Amino acid sequence: MDHIPDDIEWRIAPAPVPYAEAIAEMEARAAAVAEGTARELIWLLEHPPVYTGGTSADPADLRDPQFPVIGTGRGGRYTYHGPGQRIGYVVLDLTQRGRDVRQFVHALEGWVIATLRDLGIPAFRAPGRIGIWTMAPDPLSATGASEAKIGAIGVRVRRWVTLHGFSVNLAPDLSHFAGIVPCGLADFAVTSAEALGAPTDFATFDAALALRLAAFLETHSLARQN
Repeated sequence: MDHIPDDIEWRIAPAPVPYAEAIAEMEARAAAVAEGTARELIWLLEHPPVYTGGTSADPADLRDPQFPVIGTGRGGRYTYHGPGQRIGYVVLDLTQRGRDVRQFVHALEGWVIATLRDLGIPAFRAPGRIGIWTMAPDPLSATGASEAKIGAIGVRVRRWVTLHGFSVNLAPDLSHFAGIVPCGLADFAVTSAEALGAPTDFATFDAALALRLAAFLETHSLARQN
């Protein structure tokens, strides 16, 4: 793709990748990036069904897990990954892009939000709640709609190289989220592009994401400094 910088590998997995296998590969790549022996990486993939717990995970949030539960080094609490959900692992060298983790997370949120808006989903940030939000139909609400989470952000930084990234619900089985309290937010629903009548295929989402890559890298000190 012409809009992908030469110093970043843009990789799309053709089939679901087991979670543990993906994490091992991502961590090895991050170590190589820190050593200066590999390019940065944006890896788009899908996982078989799994619940993952971040560094703030509370066992009380495990309601009735239907799938394996795996601890992981990213920030955040429990979340679900599975078919129909687009995962993005973002391995960037912040020594070359500004050593500001907070700004990186903000920019990552903005990248996904802008992509979803391009696909007709009015996504937004919610003060005090990291992640990607939108309005979803809610018959119990006086307005007929309420805030629902359509994407999650969870990152880790090691030797100033970023790991993990984002997940976006395109067309997962939303009932699978019932096994946990997603991200520890019991009072908010989870939604998907499918539930909102928006495009759900990975190819469409990935292409829209790629078109927004340059803007993501140019914001919040993420432009390369060398």
